[in-house]
Amino acid sequence: MKKNIGQIDRLLRIVVGSLLLYFAVAAGQPWGFIGIIPFITGTIGWCPLYRLMGMTTTCKSCVHN
Repeated sequence: MKKNIGQIDRLLRIVVGSLLLYFAVAAGQPWGFIGIIPFITGTIGWCPLYRLMGMTTTCKSCVHN
């Protein structure tokens, strides 16, 4: 798996995912557990949806094989 999520995208995913998960636990809203998806994709740096669409948010000179 090549990383296809850039640093800013990763940071945003981790923050949004964390906030959704916190909201799910603190407010008891089960739909907030959807935050696990952006949190995990941000943590590992790879998004399967980006892969299917042929997208990347990494800079071309920063991508390592």
